Amino acid sequence: MRRRDALTLLAAVPLFGKPAKALIRGVEILRVQGRREATPGVDAQYQVQPNHVYAELRPKVYRDNPNPQKTTVNASALYLRITTDAGMEGLYGPIDTEAAIVVAQQLRPFLLGKDALAGETLWDQLYRLNRHSSRGHFMMGISAVDNTLWDLRGRYHEVPVYRLLGGPTRTEVEAYGSCLGFSVEPEAAAKKSAELKAQGFRHQKWFIAYGPGDGMEGMAKNLELARVLRESMGPEGEFMFDAFMGWDLNYAVRWAKQAEQYRPRWIEEAFALEKIESYATLRRSTSIPVATGEHFYSRWHAHEYLKAGAISVVQADPEWCGGVSELVKICSLASLFDAHVIPHGHSLHTALHVVASQSPMTCPLVEYLITKMRSYHHFEKDELKPVNGKFALPTRPGFGITLDPAKVEKQAVVTVQLAG
Repeated sequence: MRRRDALTLLAAVPLFGKPAKALIRGVEILRVQGRREATPGVDAQYQVQPNHVYAELRPKVYRDNPNPQKTTVNASALYLRITTDAGMEGLYGPIDTEAAIVVAQQLRPFLLGKDALAGETLWDQLYRLNRHSSRGHFMMGISAVDNTLWDLRGRYHEVPVYRLLGGPTRTEVEAYGSCLGFSVEPEAAAKKSAELKAQGFRHQKWFIAYGPGDGMEGMAKNLELARVLRESMGPEGEFMFDAFMGWDLNYAVRWAKQAEQYRPRWIEEAFALEKIESYATLRRSTSIPVATGEHFYSRWHAHEYLKAGAISVVQADPEWCGGVSELVKICSLASLFDAHVIPHGHSLHTALHVVASQSPMTCPLVEYLITKMRSYHHFEKDELKPVNGKFALPTRPGFGITLDPAKVEKQAVVTVQLAG
């Protein structure tokens, strides 16, 4: 038998009784609905926004309702399910509506009949499928598919995704507590940061509420927040700040020079993403590390910033940057520049598995959005929760996502008219 014929025959033989191929037969967007508990009027602190330079678009100073009342509200979420002719299934979510539209309307027809086990091939083909694939909603759609296929392959091999990626590199992953929504009034912030530190969150990210439109009074409030956090967390505590593209370079440099004394771990997303030179200038101007990347859409985007010396921390989001497959490549790239990769954290399942598979030198932490995670994975069994600020590594195959029938009151496959 010729060598080529022998290799062809070998490729067709099932591995340990498993099919050598798994052809995609179903690509479905599931909408799950139910009810959950909520407490309106608290933990709704706004963060500075790009449009807050306009007085009419700037909100009033936020304060928590002193007498909040719990209530029950409607809840819904979208999940992507991919099935194969071999009876295998992958499930991932929640996913963004924008991603779901791309999957349902553009990616689904291409995926049907393709081999679900050929992950690298599928990612490359999806990326080449559309002229707009390198940015925005199309890449978000690719991300949703890629993450779902990683779950499917984890179930196929009966191991967690981090093992498919070469991990684990540790027995648990430390989280930083992301404090979006918590009041930044000095007394409230000091109390909350001390409370979170006692819960094991040695690292905390706080969200800046004021920018250039608020003048020197707003600047003083931003600096006061840094002062009270250093005081409440002590000399060993780590805190960072997110400015969500609400500043300009002059404002950021002025803030940084005064905030350096409080030793923030980083200043995040001070500018719009296209202002790469502003990021590079800020990094050269301060000892405070500079972070951004939740709106990176590929390794090429991350490379632009790393090559320019613009950032110390890459915050690529595996639900937006191309999925697990692309985030792993971004980690390899960042390691060349001695930059950290700490993924944007609303994508907790994927971020945790990737971080667990990488060197702690490159990926030291995972983000945990404290207020958002109270409800984001509401419909799932065995929600991921940190203990003493750390996540034990999941042991279930894939990402281990299972919908909880006790919480799902209604479930339906969404049609391509999702936007309407």
